[in-house]
Amino acid sequence: MEAHYPKYLLYCLLIAGSWLISCLLHFQYFHLSLSSSIAAPRRAALVMLPAALDASFLPAPAVEAEDKRWSASPSLSSPPSCEGRYVYMLDLPSRFDMLRDCVPGSPLFDDMWSWCAITVNAGLGPKIVPAAGNGSDGDIIPSTGWYSTDQYALEVIFHHWMRRYECLTDDPAAATAVYVPYYPALELHQHLCGFNTTARDGPSEAFLRWLSSQPTWAALGGRDHFMVAAKTTWMFQREPGGSDDGCGNNFLGQPETGNMTVLTYESNIWAPRDIAVPYPSYFHPSSAGEVAAWQARARAAPRPFLFAFAGARRLKGQLAIRDRVFDVCKAAARLGRCGLVDCSHGLEGSITCRTAAKLVALFTSGRFCLQPRGDSFMRRSSIDSVMAGCIPVFFHRASTLEAQYRWHEPEPGRSGRYYVLLNSDDVLEGRVDIEEELSRYTDEEVAAMREELIRMIPRFLYRDPRVRFEGEMRDAFDITMNGMMDRMRRIKNGDDVTLKGDDSDEAMGANDS
Repeated sequence: MEAHYPKYLLYCLLIAGSWLISCLLHFQYFHLSLSSSIAAPRRAALVMLPAALDASFLPAPAVEAEDKRWSASPSLSSPPSCEGRYVYMLDLPSRFDMLRDCVPGSPLFDDMWSWCAITVNAGLGPKIVPAAGNGSDGDIIPSTGWYSTDQYALEVIFHHWMRRYECLTDDPAAATAVYVPYYPALELHQHLCGFNTTARDGPSEAFLRWLSSQPTWAALGGRDHFMVAAKTTWMFQREPGGSDDGCGNNFLGQPETGNMTVLTYESNIWAPRDIAVPYPSYFHPSSAGEVAAWQARARAAPRPFLFAFAGARRLKGQLAIRDRVFDVCKAAARLGRCGLVDCSHGLEGSITCRTAAKLVALFTSGRFCLQPRGDSFMRRSSIDSVMAGCIPVFFHRASTLEAQYRWHEPEPGRSGRYYVLLNSDDVLEGRVDIEEELSRYTDEEVAAMREELIRMIPRFLYRDPRVRFEGEMRDAFDITMNGMMDRMRRIKNGDDVTLKGDDSDEAMGANDS
């Protein structure tokens, strides 16, 4: 036995030596990764985010290979070319960080009604737990990919995606565009209505003064800057010098924002800087397989209702077309022809109409979904109807996806008709009966329109920004960034970036059919 000791000792030394070498190599790789991330154009690991985000809500940057969203590229062996697509992300002072108080244990963090609540799961909101097959509203919702996403959460979601954008750069001079991670809608939401104009305008004016003093601003006067404002454009265009009554501020009326490109949920399509991007839906998949499975489920869903509507009346008949739609659906519901979710009952009604399970169940049960205008032309419900494969019925041209989301419309030559547009005056004056008009569409026509709508689903959803997407698919973020980069290149070339129809009366005509 004594003769075998040297052999066993040698084995032990070899094992210990291998472990030591492995540790040294891992340390060297980690050190080189940090060094290369400082020198390389990408800066995903170095983006300075609000402290509260880094601590609580935003996941740590993924490993370099996982962080790049190569799945959207034609070639999976290398990242997409960044030529003409580099973006510089500004680092904001903490005083402009809307989520600085959203830390565990703080009063805002624990308040379910505060804006902190929308930051859960990278802005996607709480995960929806599907029903247990008991015939309830949640039965239609799959077990993965669905969240109770607040309609005003896009600033947070978009910021998360920008942290993973494959062409971030540390060099402003090399950038095609500058992304500004400020949250104007969350800031405004604190004093949206019932405050004096100083309270509503002051914080955003202070931010714009800081922004316009930055070195990146000087090159083009901010014309290469872009940001997301997660409300409709009208909430940021209060008339200057007005009374303290009403809601909103004058953020988009300032000279600085007049030079920038601001992405809102609903645009003033006469304004060349004012471009709309889709509301976030409740569906945020992590794979192309999840999307295909949902498309199949929406395609196969039984649809017992001719049409469906979710919404509330307005006080004192302020929106006549909305009241008419409500009356038509309520009458048809008694005959089993219309599915209705009534949001008219104060807080309870508001919560009901923000319950994803109820809305998804409703819209996957209808052939058509009625989309009368609300406080403005565009409604989140229109995006929900796309996700459900429910053919939207509009009553104003400015409410259509075609007018608002021109970057996200199907490619020219590939799209069929996927919506119905009725003249609101004709409906109100009795020349058009909604139920009769929709009944004229044959089963074949409805199936073709629904199929076109279902094919559009990927273009109007935002993928889960926390994980690497499995498969190939362009989502609303990809399409937005492609449109933005094209716009910024044209601005730098001195081209006209006015979108077609911006100066057309027909584009905003309320009653064109």
